[in-house]
Amino acid sequence: MGRDSSRRDKQVGAAKALAASEGAELVRRCRAGDGAAWEEIVETYSRRIYNLAYRFTSRSDAAEDLTQEVFIRVYRSLDQYDAKQGDLQNWLMRLARNLIIDDYRKRQRTPHDNQADDLADHSYHLHTRTNSVQKEMERRELGSQVQAGIDKLSPDLRTCVILRDIEELSYQEIVDLLKIPEGTVKSRINRGRIELAKILRRMKVVAMSEV
Repeated sequence: MGRDSSRRDKQVGAAKALAASEGAELVRRCRAGDGAAWEEIVETYSRRIYNLAYRFTSRSDAAEDLTQEVFIRVYRSLDQYDAKQGDLQNWLMRLARNLIIDDYRKRQRTPHDNQADDLADHSYHLHTRTNSVQKEMERRELGSQVQAGIDKLSPDLRTCVILRDIEELSYQEIVDLLKIPEGTVKSRINRGRIELAKILRRMKVVAMSEV
């Protein structure tokens, strides 16, 4: 048992080291003016950043704008990347979350008409693992309903639920990102989950396992 655990730890450590090494090489090539390396970074992370931005904006145009802003910020910050402090994905997504959450907070302070798009009209948002047209349509409809439920949460609850349950950040990562106590983070996550469940029940959304 102990040997298996030790072996798994070594495998995880080796995988992280490889990811950090590959990320550092991509960044080195970008700094040297290699356009193909930059394209690889954009293609690798654009979907995840876009999806995160859409969770906070519920608008495809705003999500696209934020995605572009994130990559502009990343490109300008390449000289600050240090592989010793984590792999490229963690560094890049940390920049993305900071920018997207800052934008979300600003929009909450200056509310305006922000009619959400119909998620089902934007296949780019959802990744489907099946060739079944019917299942894909059901998945899109479910995703649209869950997003509508998330939109109804208060800003504080919405932010914590997205970061924990969709982005799968640890409590400590959320604490570091939002600069609030861990107890507050846990409380908001629990309250957000309860409130979201109530909202989805009122919307008669019962199947969440595939989202």
